[in-house]
Amino acid sequence: MYHLRLKGNHYQMGVKRGNIFKKGGITFPLHLDEFQMKHGKESEKILNKFFPEVCEEIRGLSETIGVDYIEFVSWMLCMGCCMYNLEENVPVEIRGCTAFAYSKDNRVIYGRNNDLPPYLKNGSSSEIYAPENGNRFNLTTSSFINGEEGLNEHGLAVAMTFVLTELGKIKAGFNSCFTVRYLLEKANTTEQALNLLMQLPIASNYNILIADKSGKMVVVECTPNIKKIREAKSVDDGYLVCTVNSFISDELKPYDFAKGDDYHSYTRYSVVMDNCIKNVKNADPVVETQKLLKGEYGFMCQYDDEPDFETVWSSIFDLSNLMIYRAEGDPRRKKFITDIRLHNIVLGRKDAEK
Repeated sequence: MYHLRLKGNHYQMGVKRGNIFKKGGITFPLHLDEFQMKHGKESEKILNKFFPEVCEEIRGLSETIGVDYIEFVSWMLCMGCCMYNLEENVPVEIRGCTAFAYSKDNRVIYGRNNDLPPYLKNGSSSEIYAPENGNRFNLTTSSFINGEEGLNEHGLAVAMTFVLTELGKIKAGFNSCFTVRYLLEKANTTEQALNLLMQLPIASNYNILIADKSGKMVVVECTPNIKKIREAKSVDDGYLVCTVNSFISDELKPYDFAKGDDYHSYTRYSVVMDNCIKNVKNADPVVETQKLLKGEYGFMCQYDDEPDFETVWSSIFDLSNLMIYRAEGDPRRKKFITDIRLHNIVLGRKDAEK
């Protein structure tokens, strides 16, 4: 996993990444069909309306590596949405992630297993952003510029989980990974993030988990036509919310095109809801969250029988003190390492040593 730091002007951040790609000999043989290009062009107009800064970052990258901006941003906007025919470029996109947040005894903890084809593991990165006129944040991603999860300087965590969409139901709009990036950079609290999210046009089905250090946490189940807020549940004298690769609310279940072919989604959801807070009693919540992510309380990352699919990283965020703990690989085999970069930038090195 790469550990990158980016700061300053968005265009220049894109140029910096582009130079890293050029130095590493990384190229992008893009293969978009007519549907994808149309979707990308229409979605870029929406992205540019709501988040012009990120378009400048993509432009800086594309111009540095010498590829057409519209084709490149269209490819990025198809991620997690309509990547169905890219066998010549990358395998068909599949995801099986679990994300949750809970509050207990004045602690607010977020946890995630990011489950993907293993070819995405080596290119994954944990990036520290300090953009001009935006929040500083940590972004964890199997892509770049957009991402699956993150934590910003205000103690706001945002994460996505993929839900399969029927191709004919996809519309121009934000894909899930750009939604994560947008909310991290623009919002300070769960309430602010919710207000921003409710204004966004949504491209395809996905879930967005939002939690802040005050303990306010929700999952928003998103389709191109409906957004459904799912509140945290009161569990064992705490509050807990979880999202997987399906819709939990009865109202949105009919929109889930996977029809149960979603890497044990409901099993993972049940394991979190039944065990997360219960096992934190009189124990270190970070340690207990590690055990949960390792599958010690039930199925979470045990994809041994699934060909070409595994947990490529696991994350834990302590929202109050901006400490991050990450296993870069299957958490059953990789240790959780403390990432203090965001904490040190925002709160200072001395506080990290307490």
